[in-house]
Amino acid sequence: MPAQIKTLPVEAVEALVQVLPTAIVLKAKPSAAVGAEHVSTAVVASFVGSSSADIAVVVRDESILRAAAGTESPLVSSADVLKPALEAATAVLGAGVLGDTRIEDAEALFADPDTAVFELSDKSAVAGWFAIRLRKAGNFGAAARQSSDSVANNLGRISNVEMALTVEIGRTRMSIRDVLALETGAVIELDRSAGAPADVLLNGRLIAHGEIVVVDQDYAVRITKILDVAEGIV
Repeated sequence: MPAQIKTLPVEAVEALVQVLPTAIVLKAKPSAAVGAEHVSTAVVASFVGSSSADIAVVVRDESILRAAAGTESPLVSSADVLKPALEAATAVLGAGVLGDTRIEDAEALFADPDTAVFELSDKSAVAGWFAIRLRKAGNFGAAARQSSDSVANNLGRISNVEMALTVEIGRTRMSIRDVLALETGAVIELDRSAGAPADVLLNGRLIAHGEIVVVDQDYAVRITKILDVAEGIV
């Protein structure tokens, strides 16, 4: 693809194919509609940042993914195997957070006219497809033009909706081999020192820092800092 006409979707798919766990590097080219039977079990994720996007990838031959995983264990899914490729694809979008990868029907995403769809192939056959739909920050269509009263009313409608609040004390990255070798009593070292603040995430989005405390014999978190939107994205 000529460098002078590269767009973010083109850069994303080029980064993706460099990391896909295939024996050869696949080539990407714009694709027409993809049959629903091919995208019913796509690996999908959402990226939130300065340039947000919904993405999905399909690998037709699942034996490739099983070979890349090196195990038949149900603990390792195609979503796990393809996550590094999705991380590479969204890295071109700038600072942001890639949500959990999951396996689901991506027909709606592939069929959306705002989605850029690419065919992934070698010289002999189509190996899969990649879809990316960019969502510009602040582009909420007619909702952005509502009056403050209307916004308040809309918020009132969802005020009772429950959201997942997670407290994270640290992370680490492990190879599949090391994960499968874990036994009772194993110690996993995290990327955070003792006494460092814990992260408070709302639906996977970092919103605050806090410290772990005990209240009536239950663990709790005392909020020490609320982050603004920009801090939560970085």
